[in-house]
Amino acid sequence: QVQLVESGGGLVQPGGSLRLSCAASGSFFRLYAMGWYRQAPGKLRELVAGITNGGGTNYADSVKGRFTISRDNAKNTVYLQMNSLKPEDTAVYYCSQGKDSFSSRDPAYWGQGTQVTVSS
Repeated sequence: QVQLVESGGGLVQPGGSLRLSCAASGSFFRLYAMGWYRQAPGKLRELVAGITNGGGTNYADSVKGRFTISRDNAKNTVYLQMNSLKPEDTAVYYCSQGKDSFSSRDPAYWGQGTQVTVSS
């Protein structure tokens, strides 16, 4: 069983930045794709960014150019740097671990989520 623990959420003004972190338990973090999802009230959970075990990345169109996903395999940690935040980025953000090295979709494990609120 893998445990994922997110941190770094909070309240930020429009145009501001936040960095989310997700620490994973276990010895095989480096083998799996990781992802960040978000879910706003009344909306479906959506994939925001994914990263393969080799560092290849993909992003939702709504965050391209503003968000950056990265990973540190030595620390078993994945990050989401969020810049130029907008009110529509407000959501609970979830870290996830994929079932293989490539895909962030259909995750095997989820974190508990961290709230990000963008408001003036």
